[in-house]
Amino acid sequence: MAVPKRKLSKARKNKRRSNVWKLSMPALSKCTQCGDFKTPHRVCKNCGYYNGRQVINMEAEA
Repeated sequence: MAVPKRKLSKARKNKRRSNVWKLSMPALSKCTQCGDFKTPHRVCKNCGYYNGRQVINMEAEA
């Protein structure tokens, strides 16, 4: 087995892992009813529609 001869410093270890901080942008799609942006495969928070039918009655919630 390969074993390191010397201990890696914290700075060297952290430099190697430095590209982990980048976050990917969340996927967004337009709602077919109201045109507002929403996450895919979720009920629209603006109008309450999912897949062309009303799932949540937004007038009753407000």
